[in-house]
Amino acid sequence: MISQNKSHSFSRRNFLKTSLLAGGGMLIGFNLLSACKPDAILPIDISKLNFNDFNAFIKISDEGYVTIFSPNPEIGQGVKTAMPMIIAEELDVDWNKVSVAQGIYDPKNYQRQVAGGSQSIRFGWDALRQTGATTKQMLVNAAAIQWGVNPSSCSASQGIISNANGDTLGYGEVVKVAANLEVPENIILKDPKDFKIIGHDITNVDIQKIITGKPLFGIDYTSEGMVYASVLRPPAFGHKLTSFDDQISRSINGVIEVIKFGDKIAVLATNTWAAMKGKKAIVAHWKQDTKPESTEDHNFELIKILNGNKFNTNREDGNVETAFKNADKIIERTYESPFLPHNCMEPMNFYANVTDKKVHLVGPIQTPAWTSGKIAKILNRKPEEIHLEMTRMGGGFGRRLYGDFAEEAAQISNITKKPIQVVFSREDDMAAGTYRPAIKYRIKAAIKEGKLTAYHLKEAAINGNMYGLIANFFPAGCIPNYKVSTENYKSNITTGAWRAPFTNFLAFAEQSFFSEIANELDVDHPKLIIDLLQNVKGTTDERIQYSPERMEETINLVIKKSNWGKTSEGIYQGFSAYYCHNTHVAEVADIELKNGMPVVKKVTVAVDCGIVVNPLGAKNQLEGGVIDGIGHAMYGDFSFKSGTPQSVNFDKYRLIRMEETPEVKSYFVESNLSPTGLGEPGLPPAGGAVANAIFKATGQRLLKQPFINQLEMSRSKILG
Repeated sequence: MISQNKSHSFSRRNFLKTSLLAGGGMLIGFNLLSACKPDAILPIDISKLNFNDFNAFIKISDEGYVTIFSPNPEIGQGVKTAMPMIIAEELDVDWNKVSVAQGIYDPKNYQRQVAGGSQSIRFGWDALRQTGATTKQMLVNAAAIQWGVNPSSCSASQGIISNANGDTLGYGEVVKVAANLEVPENIILKDPKDFKIIGHDITNVDIQKIITGKPLFGIDYTSEGMVYASVLRPPAFGHKLTSFDDQISRSINGVIEVIKFGDKIAVLATNTWAAMKGKKAIVAHWKQDTKPESTEDHNFELIKILNGNKFNTNREDGNVETAFKNADKIIERTYESPFLPHNCMEPMNFYANVTDKKVHLVGPIQTPAWTSGKIAKILNRKPEEIHLEMTRMGGGFGRRLYGDFAEEAAQISNITKKPIQVVFSREDDMAAGTYRPAIKYRIKAAIKEGKLTAYHLKEAAINGNMYGLIANFFPAGCIPNYKVSTENYKSNITTGAWRAPFTNFLAFAEQSFFSEIANELDVDHPKLIIDLLQNVKGTTDERIQYSPERMEETINLVIKKSNWGKTSEGIYQGFSAYYCHNTHVAEVADIELKNGMPVVKKVTVAVDCGIVVNPLGAKNQLEGGVIDGIGHAMYGDFSFKSGTPQSVNFDKYRLIRMEETPEVKSYFVESNLSPTGLGEPGLPPAGGAVANAIFKATGQRLLKQPFINQLEMSRSKILG
């Protein structure tokens, strides 16, 4: 039943901006379609159907088949499935009659076309629901006029409108009447208990194309006259190009042209093999423009920062110095992490065709707006001349937030006046990538009369500071004397966001430290966290970003589902809980020892992310995040020598292997609250849960990532 409700009012101006259902003035262009009919049958070949543009989100065919456009970039997080599910739910159509297409970058019709921060569903939730619900309301209103009844006596389901007398009309049968109606300003959304699509497992809309190798990804894109480009970049950070000899390169079969742009050299060829072979044949000369940096230098500088007094204070409650002076005991630990590359399965690539009329861009990018704007400035073109199409991405993890590869394609095409596909090799990506910065945390806690009285975290990071942005996450507000201090060391090595930025390493450090505090206080780790959460319940501190109630409920769920503390002999459990990306997560890792080395057998995950749009997709995200978190905590290592990365392919860079991946069991806190992030929150707690389980098994506290270095060193000592 659809009715009017002013508590869910949605102004016409905002509706037109977010949903673009207007077909001119105050009217929806329903005359553009002849839509759902009661006897609509799913066709075999939808490419032969006559689809009519309904708005920026929806097309409907004469046969009642619906195409819904997903506006945000798809990097494997499932938004291309979940966002159309939200529209289809409120539109009330049969999901079996829905196909999904990727929207292009379109700032006039869409908002926040970004894949980052696990925010796509959270920010799109209300607008997408309004898009579907308003469309349905217009169709219902039109049917009510035809029947001469009040719209409140009508309902719509599966593309069919019904009234109290049992009469029915398909959406397509009321299109012409609906075209002359005003867009309603007051729309009531469905009660979550009435959802038919949301909350049910829906298979990834691209899965068939993925497993059969159909073109979906940026690297699959081709166009007439397109040539491939492989780019030679400086061999070390801080190097500048002085001269080069391309004679041999030009003689290679398939090589078309060699050009210089900035401190880079592009080899253009008819295929990637020739382009990459031509790049290797170039003899280039470089000069060191800035001081060459090495991992040893970074370690020295970060420790120097931690030992010094130059810090920015991001939050300070009470007086930590006084609390430490009066403490019965002080615990202090330093946790260390290396740089990390992103290593997306699909290497960086992008297509550009720069002509006098427009700049046509196609490829895998997490930030189409930012990238489009940067390219417009680089080429001195008007923003409206940039046409950017998004492809599915073979992984992003933050690397594709930075459109350097797209900028290269545009620059090369602009110089050569050819359509260009820039393709990175694995070595290109790992040697000239944007890395997770190396970070060190020093955490200090005071204990007085059996209680935690003070907590001081210092962060030393390469380039940008991470923790400063999340100083109001747990344990802020839980401890009377609390302080967060940050400082950074400026480096010419490019750094940036890496999956679950700010928290991917911090969660391990923090939860390992709390495990140690729990041992000192002789209290169960989960109980310690729950007890601390009581101190912030009912707080009036508006800076606090997490919910103590939701975090406690999440912890209780994982304790129950993991059989915490009641496992069989030889199984050791570690606990970790964390809040990030607006989501509360708790994890328990089960490990056993084989030949003196820990093996992760199972991880139980409990999550409060509000309403779960697609449980199947949500579980995939959690499982992937947990495995990613364990893999990099255990094995991920990356170092520099004289500005040059020491691992540029998987022969030296260790990733988790198939036989090392544990079973992951996922559970969701039941909720009717709006959805929050899910692509990243499962990763941060994983390292802490594993480290704490390893302590239970071996008595060894892990302070550095990757864990494997410390574990193998200890094993070697034991074996002599």
